[in-house]
Order: sequence, then structure tokens, then C-alpha cells
Amino acid sequence: MESPVKGEYTVVINGKPTGPYPLTSLQSLDILPGTFVRKPGMDDYKEAHEFPELRELLGFTYSKTAPQYFASFDQRLLASVIDYFFITIGYTILVLMSFLFLGDKNERIAAAVIGLPIVPVVKFFYSSIAEASIKQATIGKSLLGIKVTNMEGNPISLSNSYGRNAAKILSVLPVFFGYLYSFLNRKQQCFHDLIADTLVTKERLI
Repeated sequence: MESPVKGEYTVVINGKPTGPYPLTSLQSLDILPGTFVRKPGMDDYKEAHEFPELRELLGFTYSKTAPQYFASFDQRLLASVIDYFFITIGYTILVLMSFLFLGDKNERIAAAVIGLPIVPVVKFFYSSIAEASIKQATIGKSLLGIKVTNMEGNPISLSNSYGRNAAKILSVLPVFFGYLYSFLNRKQQCFHDLIADTLVTKERLI
């Protein structure tokens, strides 16, 4: 007499854990990509589409779970301050190096002042490239554990990153209302995030 096939998949159906079921019998259940499933040894349930064998058996595709935690306004502001701090240090070093070739006091003052408009330009290009990179963050954002993503939590393209950073001018005018709008938005998006369909997420709430 053949022994019954041992089940290992516990499936949440109508809000109640059922099973365990063997893999071969899961096709007869009404399992959706978002149905919660657990195997022995797992600390918690996962959605069905997260199991490679269930994707193959049931024809699901993997969908990354959307972000749950969003960076607050003060975290984003502090990250920007940190970025400007490092860029300003770099600018100061270049100015001091130029002093080696400038003996006149007025020339040195002019050299220090004329280049100041370059700082926000450098910040624009640096932020756009860094936030579209594999780290999805500038130095300031990385130090605070936050990053820029699309609405599904995936990296954004370089063109989208440039557009997002260019749209920050709409968040600044008038009187930084586009940034303050993040207090009214459930996902704490500023105007430039809404325009670019992006989020600024944090790995953990604390």
C-alpha cells in the first residue's frame, strides 16, 4: 500500500491557514499570486509569486513587493545638506588650489565667488547620476539609509532621474510648497516625485 504524499505547503484560504499540501495538489486550489503560502522552516508567510516552483507550476510572474516605508521630509533635507557639504568641500579645495596661481587679493576673491553658481549645477548632475545608479542614492541618502525608486521599488532610469531633479524647481517655487506637500501625501512624495512617478524609500521605519 502506497503511503500518502506528504504535504509541505500551508496555504491561507479565506483568511485561514489550510494544509499542508503537496506541491502537486496546489493546482486544484484557488491560489492567486498574492495568496500567502508557507513552507517548513520559514519564519513567516510569503506571497505565492515569490516561490519559483509555484511560479512555474501556476504560471505566475514575480512582482517585487511595493515599498512600505518612506523617507520623511527632515531625512531628505538632511541628506541634501550632507551632499552639499561634500560638494562644497570639493569646491573649496579647488579654490585654494587656484590661490597658488593667483597672488592678487582681488583675483582670489573673484575666483572664490565666480565659481559658486557651479555648486548647484554639480549637485544636479551628481544627484541625477547617483540616484540612477545601482545604489539608487547619493552619499547623503546612503548615510541615512534612503534611496530613490520607481513606484514598485525598482531603480529608475538615468533620463527619469534627470527629469526628476530638473522638476525640483517646481517643488521650490513658490516658497518650497512642493516640498512641504510631502506632509500631505501618504507616500511623502514632493511635487517632483509626483511628476517623475518616484518614491524616496527607507529600508526600515526606524
